[in-house]
Amino acid sequence: MTSTDTAHDTGSILDLFRLDGSVAVVTGAGSGLGAGFARALAEAGADVVIAARRREKLDAVGPTIEATGRRCLIVPTDVTDPEQCDALARATVAEFGRLDILINNAGVTHSAPATRERPEDFRSVLDVNLLGAYWAAQACGRVMKPGSSIVNIASMLGLVKSVLPQAAYAASKAGLVGLTRDLSHQWSQRKGIRVNAIAPGFVETDLIAEMSSDTLEEFLRGCSLGRTATQREIDAAVVFLASRASGYITGSTLAVDGGTSGH
Repeated sequence: MTSTDTAHDTGSILDLFRLDGSVAVVTGAGSGLGAGFARALAEAGADVVIAARRREKLDAVGPTIEATGRRCLIVPTDVTDPEQCDALARATVAEFGRLDILINNAGVTHSAPATRERPEDFRSVLDVNLLGAYWAAQACGRVMKPGSSIVNIASMLGLVKSVLPQAAYAASKAGLVGLTRDLSHQWSQRKGIRVNAIAPGFVETDLIAEMSSDTLEEFLRGCSLGRTATQREIDAAVVFLASRASGYITGSTLAVDGGTSGH
């Protein structure tokens, strides 16, 4: 759907959030946020392609998507390999005939003091979080039609300082914010592909459950709402940016962090 179509949409306002007839690719969909995003997109009406390195994790997520009544394609993918990203895009088009939405969610984290961080650890974080997002966007951008949407999953730590020493992670997520702006500038008008990002705060996931209460408390001290986010709160932001409801938004990073980046 073009921007003109969106401007003259006369249906229900809720229809703008529907993704019926769309095909979405979600990277890092084997667990956590990515699995949740895939289910939320399916609930909104999209058929979903789920990608991650480990096939067994994808096999567990697939049935939860199909339970919504939508189709699911599993494509094991290492986003650090541009050829595998190209294969992901090709498999999507071969199966569904189109690719409308990319959720760039694949990511890893690492914490170490900057004076002791090993080069290979720093590079591995950027390789997945930043380069992997670029390779996936590049591959999908080649086959996307006007009206498509890319949503990059950044982090509030790309916008504000971290309590823990996380130079690699913070640099990768700040880089993703910059990448979002540049791809939007290149593609929004010329190709009709909107590119945005969300910057989540701390979300109720297994990773947070493993964090010490003291560390989490220190993180939340700067959060205006004083709590972690639920998966569904982040899901809603992803569906919004993927849908026609955000048809006049591109190049933006939406902070979904309980007000942390507003301090």
